Amino acid sequence: MATSGKLARFEAVTDGMKIAVTPKFLDEESAPAKGRFVWAYTIEMENGSDTTWTLTLRHWDIIDSFGRRQTVDGEGVVGQTPRLEPGDTFRYSSGAPLAAPSGMMSGSYTFVSDNGAEFIARVPAFSLDSPYDQVRPS
Repeated sequence: MATSGKLARFEAVTDGMKIAVTPKFLDEESAPAKGRFVWAYTIEMENGSDTTWTLTLRHWDIIDSFGRRQTVDGEGVVGQTPRLEPGDTFRYSSGAPLAAPSGMMSGSYTFVSDNGAEFIARVPAFSLDSPYDQVRPS
C-alpha cells in the first residue's frame, strides 16, 4: 500500500499486470443514520507483459464490518472489456455501497490473449473506511 495525500493506494502485480486501487469515502452520497455508506474506487491497470490482453470477467469479494459477505461476478468493467497492449494502461471508477461504516474488497480480473490464453490477475484487498466507523476496544 502506498499513500498519496490522504487517499490510500493499494497495488498488486500478477504476471506483469499491475492493478492499483484508490478508494474514497463519499460522505455526500452516504446516509449514516439510514445505514448507507458509499465509496468510490478508482482502478488503474497497467500491462507490463509482452502480451496483449483483453479483460473479460471481474470477480469481487466484499465483506462489511458486520461480517456480511457479498460476491459479485460479471463481464468486463463498467460496461467495457478493455484491450491492453504491452505498456497500455486503463483506468476506471466505480462505487460500492454498504450497510456498514467500513469493509474490505478484493477480487480478480480474468484476461484473455489474442491466441486464447487466459490468466487471472489479482486485485489487491483494499479497505473501505469511513469516519463513522467506531473504534472497537481491544
